[in-house]
Amino acid sequence: MKYLITGGAGFIGSHLADALLLRGDEVMILDDFSTGSKINLAQSESHPNIRIVDGSILNRDLVQDLISEVDGCFHMAAAVGVQKILLDPITSIKTNIHGTENVLDGAVKSNVPVLLASTSEIYGKNSTGLLNENSDRILGSPLITRWNYAEAKALDESYAKALVDHASLQVKIIRYFNTVGPRQSSAYGMVIPTFFRAALSGEPLIIHGDGMQQRIFCHVQDAIAGTLALWDLKSGFGEAFNLGGIEEISVLDLANKIIELTDSKSSIQFVTYEELRAKGFEDMRRRLPDTQKLRELTNWRAARGIDVILHDFLDYTKSKWN
Repeated sequence: MKYLITGGAGFIGSHLADALLLRGDEVMILDDFSTGSKINLAQSESHPNIRIVDGSILNRDLVQDLISEVDGCFHMAAAVGVQKILLDPITSIKTNIHGTENVLDGAVKSNVPVLLASTSEIYGKNSTGLLNENSDRILGSPLITRWNYAEAKALDESYAKALVDHASLQVKIIRYFNTVGPRQSSAYGMVIPTFFRAALSGEPLIIHGDGMQQRIFCHVQDAIAGTLALWDLKSGFGEAFNLGGIEEISVLDLANKIIELTDSKSSIQFVTYEELRAKGFEDMRRRLPDTQKLRELTNWRAARGIDVILHDFLDYTKSKWN
């Protein structure tokens, strides 16, 4: 089979490309390298079954041409990361809304099935416990920049569902919860890479609020296994599926674990929510994925806990520095 991965030079996209190549598929990558990196493709760029196209999902004609050549599309491209959203909200909104529109319209035109990468961000500040696919969305003001990404990805999902109902689009939606691992960058505010960079540099680890926010992180290899399990499923079109990890941890405990693991002398510093809100940022106390739907349909389940996640990321970071 031949697949298009938009954003295939990104963190998750590049791991997905590796997995598809490993199972014998042909892969075409579309990426403008604004957040993705050619370094992420170093291990696969010479593979005979890969083609890398330097271009944007905002280029409607290019997107439609590429989709017409493939058997399926993994739409992973997006402006991601809280830091990027805060720094460049206009480009982020255009990419996440109009770029997805181009991909989904192209898929309808060529009758190509799509997996649409979405996010746990759409649940916003809902901290009621395990979040399933039908959980309510609780968002802050649309004038607070922090929620631009959540709003855009929700619109992506709504547009996809409208095309399912009225244009026979074949799409499955996957909502990633806090996916982490090798190749993830600290450049856009991702917490584990940011904490590791600070700890290894002897700089303070900056925590938003009191650090009692609870998260469950998912190893990228578990995320890729779940993604392909969903793709290979014969059913599930027009539906959304949560994908996340298995072990809950507070942000403060996470920071302390990373300091201990790296034998760092770094301190921990706290930034109040009042300071952050002035910059357009809000946070949520707890975000936990209910992955029962995906598990029951595919028999997939995450296998790696937080200690494995942190050790793997440290090994990756050390390999980059050597």
